Amino acid sequence: MPSSVMPTPRQRNGRQRPVAVSTADLRKSYGDKTVLDGIDLRIPAGTVFALLGPNGAGKTTTVQILSTLISADGGQAQVAGHDVATSPDGVRAAIGVTGQFAALDDLLTAEENLLLMADLLRLGKREGRKRAKELLERFDIADVAHKRAAFFSGGMRRRLDIAMTLVGDPKVIFLDEPTTGLDPRSRRTMWETVRSLVAGGVTVFLTTQYLEEADQLADRIAVLDGGRIVAEGTADELKAQIPGSHVRLRFTDPDEYERAAAVFPGAVRGDEELALRVAGDGGLDALRALLDRLDAAGIRAADFSVHTPDLDDVFLALTGDGSTNTALHVKETLR
Repeated sequence: MPSSVMPTPRQRNGRQRPVAVSTADLRKSYGDKTVLDGIDLRIPAGTVFALLGPNGAGKTTTVQILSTLISADGGQAQVAGHDVATSPDGVRAAIGVTGQFAALDDLLTAEENLLLMADLLRLGKREGRKRAKELLERFDIADVAHKRAAFFSGGMRRRLDIAMTLVGDPKVIFLDEPTTGLDPRSRRTMWETVRSLVAGGVTVFLTTQYLEEADQLADRIAVLDGGRIVAEGTADELKAQIPGSHVRLRFTDPDEYERAAAVFPGAVRGDEELALRVAGDGGLDALRALLDRLDAAGIRAADFSVHTPDLDDVFLALTGDGSTNTALHVKETLR
């Protein structure tokens, strides 16, 4: 497997975490359209892995293959120690899946939806009721346990949907764009839910188009475009490799501004606001060196701010009409 897509698992008690999800050269096509063109992944247990990509990049197809909903055309995949192709029942017993839209029966109450899932999983009536009660309390919907799902808000529907996913106590959960359509408060509540799941040892495979969501939650992020992984790493690793880090210096005295421009001849000028944009890596050492140069020249800035690329910049650079050279640079740097 190429080293560029091999994450470094976090350590727990001095031991490497076991692998929860892995793929090697995973491929899928529909007619003459290639959706996945050789995907290699290795995801440690008890972590959040985020798969980013534009519409049609293959995110949902990846989830569908790993959750045994569709078969791959080539390659291998294992989930929770089970081969997706040869042991699909083992995979299904170990996972939970939450799709882009809540899979609830609107004619049933919250409790009835959970009990229905428990019946489908053959937990038995006593165990099913116990599990439903626990999940209603855990997701703070016990007070609406007897209310029909049709009357739930978007956030409440999502919480109930994930609660249903957890009825079988899965080891791996696939969340396919779980906060689509949610307001910011409900989205943050969902983030807290994901964090609590991972703290309990669950592995979360997340697909999302909300880049802040991946930044907040993911231990590692892969960017999928054109059916291939174009970059993978932590959020900080990915952002650090995108050009654009700079320090913005603002002045109130035009003379100070001109003197500073002479000290940093490569800086981008903003004459109207008396501001200079000095390129740098955004690190503390670079900032310290910049301020030392100002002090040595006897120049005082009114204020300064450090600007670094975010995941939006990473996404735009690596997908669609982004720079191919930038994508290659990021991949080589993360090897």
